[in-house]
Amino acid sequence: MRRKFVVAGAVAAVGAGVAALLLTGCANLGYYWQSASGHLSLMQAARPVDEWLADSATPEPLKARLALSQRMRDFAAAQLHLPDNASYTRWVDLHRSAVVWNVVAAPPDAIELKTWCFPVTGCVGYRGYYDEAAARAEAAAVAAQGFEVQVYPVPAYSTLGWLNWAGGDPLLNTFIGYP
Repeated sequence: MRRKFVVAGAVAAVGAGVAALLLTGCANLGYYWQSASGHLSLMQAARPVDEWLADSATPEPLKARLALSQRMRDFAAAQLHLPDNASYTRWVDLHRSAVVWNVVAAPPDAIELKTWCFPVTGCVGYRGYYDEAAARAEAAAVAAQGFEVQVYPVPAYSTLGWLNWAGGDPLLNTFIGYP
């Protein structure tokens, strides 16, 4: 009898999740797709830092930054007792200046941001795009609704450890050269 309730509860939870996604509207499906596929392409392109360090074709300034990043990770784990997880053990060159472009908007003469709501993360005051043209298209659509809109580049973001099982957050060309 207990197993029947567990199965029924799992089916109800999955059903509620699917319903929540469907209730967010078809327009959001494209956004979710670009978000998931953008992050997956970034993760697939990342290679272990050790491979970059061993590669004779890797420029010396990049090798120095990558080596420094690994010393910083070692210090954080050994001295600060921070988690020694999969994050920042891989690097990727995205061949662009930002990892995502965020769209923010507010009504004219107001400082309260428009919010976008999502089933898992809740409501946030921005919408991120892996493609700058898609971000600008969203900005134009929101501006047509009477909002003041800004698109800005984002050099880094973190999954906050949620995707350590998938390799963690990689180091990116968009911030590896920062002081």
